[in-house]
Amino acid sequence: MTWRSFDTPPPPALALIELSSIARGMHVTDAMLKAADVQLVMSRSICSGKFMVLVAGEQAEVEASLDAGIDIAAECAVDTVRIDNVHPDVYPALSSTITLEMKNAKAIGILESFSVASLVEAIDKVAKEALVEMVGCRLAMALGGKAYLVFTGDVDAVTMSMDAGAAVVERRGLLVNKVVIPDPRPELFRTLV
Repeated sequence: MTWRSFDTPPPPALALIELSSIARGMHVTDAMLKAADVQLVMSRSICSGKFMVLVAGEQAEVEASLDAGIDIAAECAVDTVRIDNVHPDVYPALSSTITLEMKNAKAIGILESFSVASLVEAIDKVAKEALVEMVGCRLAMALGGKAYLVFTGDVDAVTMSMDAGAAVVERRGLLVNKVVIPDPRPELFRTLV
């Protein structure tokens, strides 16, 4: 299922569990779906032998689903996040399905995290902080378990959003790096996501 499968507007809440075990991740996925009326957004293995489960729905349902998943995950839980009142740009950013005219970008921001869950939380914060457009993100595949987000806008907006998003990841001690590039060369966009 992708964000395009959701009704408009997309679900108001999401939850993600990142696990150290693939087998336990599949068990957690089943438990989360059985515990509440949520939609499965992603359930897959990711780099460095981890697994991630992402569900969306109404706040109470997502909370119940996350609680059930955490119970099953137990010692295999690496990181978790629940976001209520999700910004509508988060779902398309997660699936990197945004189409954007990048030749007019005044600045780009790149936020890199050691954790998928912390980056997902940061995406919501970035989107809510200032008027920026999501280019997309990569979640742990071919990245050694790391994740990163790319977004664009004017320099001030990108800087404000970067500060807000980086604070979320930094608070968890999982910030790898953050970069704001003013007046980027158009060729750079071909390599971003």
